Amino acid sequence: MQPVNSGTFSREDGLSAQTPERGALRIGIFGGTFDPIHIGHLILAEEAWFQLKLDRVYLVPAGDPPHKQNRRLTGVEHRIRMAQLATADSDYIRVSRVDADRPGPHYTAEMVRIVRQRVDRQVELYFLMGMDSLGDLPTWNEAQWLVDNCRLVALSRHDVAIDWERLNSALPGVQEKVIILDMPELEIASHIIQRRVRSGQPIRYQVPRLVERYIREHNLYRTSSVPEAARVGIGY
Repeated sequence: MQPVNSGTFSREDGLSAQTPERGALRIGIFGGTFDPIHIGHLILAEEAWFQLKLDRVYLVPAGDPPHKQNRRLTGVEHRIRMAQLATADSDYIRVSRVDADRPGPHYTAEMVRIVRQRVDRQVELYFLMGMDSLGDLPTWNEAQWLVDNCRLVALSRHDVAIDWERLNSALPGVQEKVIILDMPELEIASHIIQRRVRSGQPIRYQVPRLVERYIREHNLYRTSSVPEAARVGIGY
């Protein structure tokens, strides 16, 4: 079997210092571990793009988040590569290294601040997050700055309720900045995919085909430890 093509991707990283987004655009930022990226991530990115009429959604594999220091996860270069393979044929989903290429600790607000400084003032930023993360937002580093400088998009879950009174008390104005998106709920999770790989179970229809091949060719998730000990996730 031929190895997965490891050539470079021609689509620009519009969150980078070299080729920042310009003009009156609506840009989604979707951070996470993506360890590995799966079809659930891609469906959520697609739904956000469609429902919010975004111009692009950037997947941002995280660097070294403080809230996941106790986990050993796959090195960031593997995770970026899998995300690139998963989105290679997408016109509107791109992958950014904005978090991976900066020194830690990797707080979300600092990453968004870097993006805000790089892109045009006309660019509207939409930060995608889970409902559980929204509930924990008051504990995040510089949470009020995040509320004041981008729109927050929470992906709905039937089993998570938000205490808006508590949230508004902790972060004034937050409710006006949050958009709740109705999303399909898929029982797919990266840690389950890792477990399936370790036990020899198929993952063919849970990850894109090129990602499945990449996992196999690089022997990822075969054991409970990983090839690189980088701790990953979108930093709070």
